[in-house]
Amino acid sequence: MNSQIHGTCEGDGNQLLICLHGFGESAVSFRPLVAELGNDFKIIGLDMPLHGQTVWNENRAFEKTDLSAILEMVLQQYGFQRFSLLGYSMGGRLALCAVEKLAGRLDNLIMVAGDGLRNNPWHLFVTQTTIGNKIFKYNVYHPGFFFSLVKISRKLNLLNESIYKFVMGRMDQPAKRIQVYEIWTILRKMMPDKKLCKQLLARYNVNTLLIFGKYDRVIPPELGTRFIDGTFPCKMLILDKGHGLVSTQLGLVIKSNL
Repeated sequence: MNSQIHGTCEGDGNQLLICLHGFGESAVSFRPLVAELGNDFKIIGLDMPLHGQTVWNENRAFEKTDLSAILEMVLQQYGFQRFSLLGYSMGGRLALCAVEKLAGRLDNLIMVAGDGLRNNPWHLFVTQTTIGNKIFKYNVYHPGFFFSLVKISRKLNLLNESIYKFVMGRMDQPAKRIQVYEIWTILRKMMPDKKLCKQLLARYNVNTLLIFGKYDRVIPPELGTRFIDGTFPCKMLILDKGHGLVSTQLGLVIKSNL
């Protein structure tokens, strides 16, 4: 691998917690967790491709084997055989991809407003099909039709207000649209097999904690309800918040429920 993967390391606990951030964020997003979890865990935050200070030089999409190789390197560097994994928002989808490769070394899986628990038809269309990707790229530079479609969808209540604001906030400037296109495209192969993940979580008895915001309309709590099927050890919590859940309070919630 010719890339430079950047991360942060905080806390001095005797367990390892690796954290995968959300879209447009970085490893430093997890610093609020150190106050409550730093005595129990060494907390490693990783910058994913096109985020933070990571430089992705592979000239191809980021793949599940890349992520598992990076996690293996972290384990080796810090001298751990096992670890816990936290994925927030987009990082939840990546965390599930890691489960496919490394479930046998996981103590805990923590999904915080985790993406990947459902397949978004629009995301699948623009990342998994050639024509969808071309349409997406065209709309990055010629967004008029896209904005009209989004506004009409909102008026017809096909999009709720939160999703509408989220989409418009991510796509209202050329640089933001380019960022979305490039990140979605480079991470297009990070699509977890949910059925396989649940089988592996059950086989290796991985303690799973799903945390959602009660008012989150982007990753709503009902996705967790659908994911839990009683075959693997899992607890689900709903906090009195929206989508932004990473905080010192989250650290306390995790500490109290692992």
